[in-house]
Amino acid sequence: MVVSGDVEYYENRQDTILNPSVIVEVLSKSTKAYDKTDKFDFYRSLPSFQEYLVIDQYRYSVEQYVKRDEGKWSITYYELEEDSLNLGAIDITLKLQNIYTNVNFESLEPTFRTSTCSTPSSTRRG
Repeated sequence: MVVSGDVEYYENRQDTILNPSVIVEVLSKSTKAYDKTDKFDFYRSLPSFQEYLVIDQYRYSVEQYVKRDEGKWSITYYELEEDSLNLGAIDITLKLQNIYTNVNFESLEPTFRTSTCSTPSSTRRG
């Protein structure tokens, strides 16, 4: 998570931050659906929230959600080891090979690919 400026907590709780600009999630099988639906819906309600990275731990796969004008969100998929993505909210470029450094996919349980639908605001890389 990246926060610009001072951290704002929900009702003085130390585990709920109200002003993130970037959030990164590494998916697990048990929370994958929740992370990409209800949790993302909550994050989008935060005015400061600009970018969301969803990282698959079983294969090269990163989904980047970026807030555009008027609250619209776009998504870009990265699935090649040599892909790079730019986090515009903090002006940094990340290579997938660096994100997945020291990950041994062969020792992890495989996942099955599901088909996804493309919309005009989505881009698939790879």
